[in-house]
Amino acid sequence: MAYNIEQDERIVMTLDAGGTNFVFSAIQGKKQIVEPIRLYPNSENLTKCLQTVISGFEIVKSKLQEAPVAISFAFPGPADYPNGIIGDLPNLPSFKGGVPLGPMLEHHFDIPVYINNDGNLFAYGEALFGFLPDINKSLEAVGSPKCFKNLIGVTLGTGFGVGLVADNKLITGDNSNGGEGWLLRDILNPESNVEDHVSREGIRRSFAEKTGLDLEEVGTPQEIYDIATGKIEGNRNASLDAFQDFGAVLGEALSNIITLFDGIVVLGGGVSGAFELFAPAMFEQMESSFKTADGDFLDRLVPKVFNLEDAVGRTRLLEGKHKELKIPGTDKTTVYDPFLRTGVAVSKNSTSKIIGLGAYAFAINKLNDLTI
Repeated sequence: MAYNIEQDERIVMTLDAGGTNFVFSAIQGKKQIVEPIRLYPNSENLTKCLQTVISGFEIVKSKLQEAPVAISFAFPGPADYPNGIIGDLPNLPSFKGGVPLGPMLEHHFDIPVYINNDGNLFAYGEALFGFLPDINKSLEAVGSPKCFKNLIGVTLGTGFGVGLVADNKLITGDNSNGGEGWLLRDILNPESNVEDHVSREGIRRSFAEKTGLDLEEVGTPQEIYDIATGKIEGNRNASLDAFQDFGAVLGEALSNIITLFDGIVVLGGGVSGAFELFAPAMFEQMESSFKTADGDFLDRLVPKVFNLEDAVGRTRLLEGKHKELKIPGTDKTTVYDPFLRTGVAVSKNSTSKIIGLGAYAFAINKLNDLTI
């Protein structure tokens, strides 16, 4: 019988470590068996931050009926993840110079510890338990021969997190820097990276520039969203333009990643909730053209990109254009779908939960000696 990770009875303690919250839990199979425990990270003070990490896992462990087999969790940004060393992270300044967090936790809890990038684990969770199996089941249900194996997972929030999964294998890279999409160039501000616009602070900065306000006078991204949707009063044109800029920069970044990786995209993180505001500009950029030296036009992307939050777009992606072809010299046929296509969807899962599932799968596969 084939191994099914969803039926695995081993328990893994997990953490989604952000700059503003540390969210601890535990997973068994596909189920979160401990309600999330949120602690302030104390990220400016290393001693307090490390104690917060230990305390969070101790609280989770005290709620378990049996001993966990591993700890697996996500940190934001690049680090020496295979060796469990957290280095210079903007959101966690106390780790500057490098801190062997994994080895410390292994010593304290006496179980294996696996640390990875949050964007990677978001993508891994969506590839194994979320969006990817869902879209492939839908393709199978309509009789399509198409099957997506590559997933680009993107978290939109404090920054622009990206994870890449190819045929159930997480692409981490030789320097644990695979998928560091935040370092792509911002097309609206070429001297900066994409997070100049594609981030929570990017939305605020953009709104400040368009209204002439000082940044200190600008509200939260949620308030800017509420202005754009007419829920509260304010400069609606400026708020809509801020999300349009966000979408244009995001669309170009996704186009670069799709061109190199050729995968389907799922968006998560808090700002993904504003999809209806930034999606038009995002798709406009992805569907744009290059002008060649001969004066012709070349599509920005080879595959056709569909809005999978739109029923028509999802249907067109699912239906494709498959047909039967006769195999020369035989009486057999084969199915052929020449329609190259991809799409962008919004995750239907809590970002912390799907990161936890990705962390669980990463640990279990490591313990099983599987290649990921």
